[in-house]
Amino acid sequence: MNKKYIVLHLILMFYAIGGIFSKRAAEFPLLSVSFFGNYMAVLVILAVYALFWQKILKKLPLTVAMANKSVTVIWGMIFGYLFFQEKITFCNVIGAVIIILGICLVVNGDKEQETCT
Repeated sequence: MNKKYIVLHLILMFYAIGGIFSKRAAEFPLLSVSFFGNYMAVLVILAVYALFWQKILKKLPLTVAMANKSVTVIWGMIFGYLFFQEKITFCNVIGAVIIILGICLVVNGDKEQETCT
């Protein structure tokens, strides 16, 4: 696997971590210290993610990067299971497989396009 894609997926995993703090913020009363702490963590994660997202876009085509961004749904499912004891259903797994197949199609289509030019 290309190093660019590994970096991209680490960036997207970091982005998905923001969902953990977002969901935790919702568990606390509005305007409480815990709410603000979790909310600030989300904002920091989004700021760092935005910086690295711009960096990776210099190395990958936008279509490929955006197609890979759908992997955050899978990370959200995994984090929901690990941190919030949410269930992963058969339909969730089917959806994850469809996402992965779609990413593979876009990435392989991009490689074919590079060899044609």
